[in-house]
Amino acid sequence: MKIKTERISVTIKADGGMEDITKKVQEKVDSAGVKEGIVTVFIPGSTGSISTVEYEPGLQKDIPRAMERIAPANIDYEHHKTWGDDNGRSHVRATIVGPGLVVPFSKGRLILGTWQQIVAINWDTRTRKREIVIQVMGE
Repeated sequence: MKIKTERISVTIKADGGMEDITKKVQEKVDSAGVKEGIVTVFIPGSTGSISTVEYEPGLQKDIPRAMERIAPANIDYEHHKTWGDDNGRSHVRATIVGPGLVVPFSKGRLILGTWQQIVAINWDTRTRKREIVIQVMGE
C-alpha cells in the first residue's frame, strides 16, 4: 500500500465561510499514482471543519444560519472567560461538524454523489488562511 501526504492552503471567510476543495483533493489523488483506496482530508485547528455539501449559494447561507441556532453568537461561552476572546461559538460549531473526512476512490476517481462536494469551513470570527492535510492511501 502506498501512502502520500500533501497539504493545500485556502483562505476562507469568517463565521461559516466555505471553500469547495473537491478539485484540489482529486488532484492530490491523481498525483499519488494509485487507483484504489481512500483519501483522508483533515483541517488542523479547533475552529475549522471538513465536510461534504451540495456547494451552492443557498446552502452556503443555510448551514451557518442553522449553526447560529445551535451555537448562537450572542450567548456567554466559558471559553471567552478562559482566553478573553470571542470565538467560543466557533469551537462548538467546529466540534459538531468535525475536523476530517474519509472519501473512497476507485479507478482514480473520488466516489462522491452527483451533488456532493468536499468543503473546508471556517467557523472562526475572522477570515483565516487554513492549511488542509490530504493523505492518500491505496494501490
